[in-house]
Amino acid sequence: MAEIRLEMGSTVALPRREMDTLLARLRKLGYETIGPSVRDGSLVYAPVETLSDLPRGYTSEQDGGRFRLVYSGHSRCFDITPGPHTWKQFLFPPRSGLVSLRREGGSWSAEKIASPAPRRALIGVRACELAALDVQDRVFLRDDYTDPIYRDGRHQVFIVAVSCLRPGGTCFCASMGTGPKAKHGYDLALTELEDQFLVEIGSDIGRSVMSEIPCQQASAFLLRAAQQGHERAEKQMGREMVVEGLPEFLLANLDHPRWDDVARRCLSCANCTQVCPTCFCWDVHDHTNLPGTLTHRERVWDSCFNPGYSYMAGGNTRPTVRSRYRQWLSHKLGSWKEQFDALGCVGCGRCITWCPVGIDITAEVAAMRKEARA
Repeated sequence: MAEIRLEMGSTVALPRREMDTLLARLRKLGYETIGPSVRDGSLVYAPVETLSDLPRGYTSEQDGGRFRLVYSGHSRCFDITPGPHTWKQFLFPPRSGLVSLRREGGSWSAEKIASPAPRRALIGVRACELAALDVQDRVFLRDDYTDPIYRDGRHQVFIVAVSCLRPGGTCFCASMGTGPKAKHGYDLALTELEDQFLVEIGSDIGRSVMSEIPCQQASAFLLRAAQQGHERAEKQMGREMVVEGLPEFLLANLDHPRWDDVARRCLSCANCTQVCPTCFCWDVHDHTNLPGTLTHRERVWDSCFNPGYSYMAGGNTRPTVRSRYRQWLSHKLGSWKEQFDALGCVGCGRCITWCPVGIDITAEVAAMRKEARA
């Protein structure tokens, strides 16, 4: 195979069989390789070592309140759209130990609970999920405050993105400008064709990794096939949302009757926030032993749908389902823009798929806009 010149932004063709070589190369560099995998009939993000560990031959059917894995036996590994798990669990874990407090002889001592952030290579990160990581960066890596847990994990990840060629029934990343093609924020980006992967180099370390893996320059034919796949996926989105002027519209319609309509259906179960790749609400819990001599403090995921989340001295600032749903939607698609200069939704569709009663964020926004015009 002729030697090729690898540069930032260049695209090479990787034979399918060499995907195992790429995974092995990353593990040799000290990364734990994590990717989508089918376990116990569900799609999760778990350790993967070879192509056989990926959801090869699977697709998914998704709609409001519905997700089903379908095995069709094809040879592709990344046809399946994301399930309930999100990549944020590896950077903003559901539970994180903060500090241990110990009482001895009438005085207290504090010990920070710290463990080194593991090196992880995230395999198969979709374009919408790359955008979600960018949103999380804006939340946890601010100029005025940096979250140390998130920062340490973020600095240890290697990202292998994958452009989506077969969106699901609840996907609308094209509307949000976040997909289906991975554009930035990765070390390597894959486009899966029938018998090979196109690999785009996105960082110096990505270039270094690929320098020892057999590959060849991508032909114009392959590049065109990939482009056509991206264009086709953009037209096959299961949902769409008009985002022009959306923050201003929502914040000007906080008393719209549609909030009452959706509140009658919403269970306030918090499923949408738990599967969302950008939600970042959290709480602090203390666990104290019976003698009261030892306390462990940890950070845990929380949700603005949890009635206790908005409780403070004197009462609850959002005591109704209506107020909690309105807070979630108007923050994610409204005031989030002013806070972080980005919307808090990336169009992955998880909140629609995993809502037990099938509440559809795109349908609610569309209905509100239509009623406001009437």
